[in-house]
Amino acid sequence: MRRLLLPTIVMAGIGFVVGIAYRYLENDPGEATLANYIRSGLHGTGLALSGWVVHLYFTSRNSAWMTKWPLAIELLVKSVVIAVVVAVVAAVLQATLYGQRIEAAWLAAQFPRIVGIAFVVCMLICSVYELTGLVGGRILLSVMLGRYRRPRREERVLLFLDLVGSTSLAESMGEVRVQELLTRFFFDIDDVIRAHGGEVHAYVGDEVIVTWRVTAALPAERCIDCFFAIEDRIAEQADSYRREFGLVPSFRGGLHAGLVAISECGNSRRQIAFFGDAVNVAARLQEYCKEAGRPLLVSGDLVRLATPNADLAVEPLGLTPLRGRATPIDVFAVKRSRGPWVAHPR
Repeated sequence: MRRLLLPTIVMAGIGFVVGIAYRYLENDPGEATLANYIRSGLHGTGLALSGWVVHLYFTSRNSAWMTKWPLAIELLVKSVVIAVVVAVVAAVLQATLYGQRIEAAWLAAQFPRIVGIAFVVCMLICSVYELTGLVGGRILLSVMLGRYRRPRREERVLLFLDLVGSTSLAESMGEVRVQELLTRFFFDIDDVIRAHGGEVHAYVGDEVIVTWRVTAALPAERCIDCFFAIEDRIAEQADSYRREFGLVPSFRGGLHAGLVAISECGNSRRQIAFFGDAVNVAARLQEYCKEAGRPLLVSGDLVRLATPNADLAVEPLGLTPLRGRATPIDVFAVKRSRGPWVAHPR
């Protein structure tokens, strides 16, 4: 809920400003009183928040049933519902703020117009939102600003997260069923990743790649905490997974921090690509989890940036050679402090 507080305040502020602007541009100058400007601001705030609340429902896990629909139908339904809710709230606020009765003549003349305008606006906003979801908000902004038109180096934390036993699962369950499991898994962990400041860089088969920019405002331990928060989220949904798939997914992760070369690649389909040793190290750490029998391995470079929380235990595994890399690196296994070290399924 705390993560939603700031955007909710921003939406309320935008609605208030738009309401005042509408009063200034559209209404009779003779009605330009302070009281009317405040009413218009409150009117705009109410409309913005009502649309925002419906949007939050459609982006929550409660609306996961809609993700099986074609995107065009999903957009249409979302826009219609938001438009109707906003129009109803507009009519109620009109009566409440200005003391006007809602009459049948007004409903016949104005209500369809309000619904139509709200529908067009909602359709545009929902389309932009879906585009952002397909590309990624930060990536879309970076592409628009041309941030990575030329390769640039950034210090990043990379998490490679891989589903355990996906090959054997595909053999026993079938590829389509395993893909449904992966889709559900990726959906369930997405808000956890965002809550910890992470950005999904790519989905590669049964693997998700998460990245964070290393900044003074980002405590590196949040990247480690993200892995265990994902564990908690899947544990919360364990009964649901058992009912739907007959199992609870388990996963391994490799975390590393280092310099990455980032560049915009492609023409017909543009993509932000990461290159460099840091990417390879994170991927190899995730692979090495299987051999080490640990669910999470972290490089010494990240451990030196982070101060793991008191409920985490850090076990040094020493200098470790990784596949395809000549120079070994310091590797640490991280787990919650409670309970003994237990080998992870191979």
